[in-house]
Amino acid sequence: MKILLYSPASTVRRNGNHQTSSQWVTMLREAGHEVRTISHYEGEEAEIFIALHAVKSREAVLGFKKSVPKGKIILALTGTDIYPAPSDDAIDTMRKADALVTLQRRAIGQVPEDCRDKVVTIIQSAKTHSGPVKKSTSEFNVAVVGHLRDVKDPLLTAKASRRLPASSKIRIRHVGGILESQYAALVAAEEKDNPRYDWLGELSETETAEVIASSHLMVLSSLSEGGARVVGESIVHGTPVLSSRIAGVVGLVGDDYPGLFEVGGEKDLAAMLSRAETDPDFYATLKEQASHFAGQFAPETEKQAILKIVNKLGES
Repeated sequence: MKILLYSPASTVRRNGNHQTSSQWVTMLREAGHEVRTISHYEGEEAEIFIALHAVKSREAVLGFKKSVPKGKIILALTGTDIYPAPSDDAIDTMRKADALVTLQRRAIGQVPEDCRDKVVTIIQSAKTHSGPVKKSTSEFNVAVVGHLRDVKDPLLTAKASRRLPASSKIRIRHVGGILESQYAALVAAEEKDNPRYDWLGELSETETAEVIASSHLMVLSSLSEGGARVVGESIVHGTPVLSSRIAGVVGLVGDDYPGLFEVGGEKDLAAMLSRAETDPDFYATLKEQASHFAGQFAPETEKQAILKIVNKLGES
């Protein structure tokens, strides 16, 4: 089938939409489909139109629906589409789609009831991109991977690290580009004043994987996520995760995962970081619990899920 995949343009090389679109394009092409990626819709025809982000893709979805009335639309919902609540534009775009994709199991609760029969959950897969990597014995490295914008609460881990005792060997390594300009100065100030914090900027996929694999922990501090890809990336690299208790993570690892802290909980995160560093039993529990979820991030599982939707719509 001929498929158009629309991914909104971004100011950074690698963001969630880009990674999702790249994976889906590869999977669909491997299955023999003709796939073209676009960031602007100009009236092209296709049997299937896949759009990432209900709000940012809205005009493209409306354009495709007008230009190709018989074409089928698959809409993948991102975190800002559905949290804290979907906007009127997002809801209208959902209603225009023939299928909705959520990236974790809790997200269906944010979709209007009249659209829920169109929802399919596809958990984003992850695979290792680094060879064997040793974790430092002289430092306790903590990775933070995410572009700097308010919804990520990107400096929470750095702030929490300031509360640690002088004896702590924790060091924060932050990977991500500047998406909101105020963070350029905030990051520079944090690096100057906080000896535990290093901002590494935007790295390649392989470089990011090496940071994750060589870290003892990953911290995700977001206020909301559609389906946090970095959770899977960390788990498949054998790095347990501490995360804010948000649906985008709970929908992947469950309410009982021991590495969850309350949103914005700087003091609680500091205590959890310290415990992970100093309590071998707690750290072992984090690793064991995280490993239980590794199977759901298998690329073949994601591939079969997206192909099932495409094939079903192509036959209708």
